[in-house]
Amino acid sequence: VQLQASGGGLVQAGGSLRLSCAASGRTFSTYVMGWFRQAPGKEREFVAAIVRGGSAYYADSVKGRFTISRDNPLNTVALQMNSLKAEDTAVYVCAVARTLSRDFGMDYWGKGTLVTVSS
Repeated sequence: VQLQASGGGLVQAGGSLRLSCAASGRTFSTYVMGWFRQAPGKEREFVAAIVRGGSAYYADSVKGRFTISRDNPLNTVALQMNSLKAEDTAVYVCAVARTLSRDFGMDYWGKGTLVTVSS
């Protein structure tokens, strides 16, 4: 299983970025797909997840600003990030899980893409 995230970069506060993650190695249409992030000096934290049917879950810190979506035939998951804040600066990582768990535990992790928001 491979997960490749892309789309990170430098953006000013208030701006937008769209991250994308391509999954390969099997069919992920039944998997939970999600995004996590890790800021410098902090632990990794949950950002958003989406299940097979399209229901989405978000961290309180990003609700109303971020939108997660998936394309099952293409095995991709995207994260549209709007109204970005300096505190959104982090390495963003995509991940997948066979089942949805209360703590959004994931089975496979990709390498991250850096998002830097300048204030």
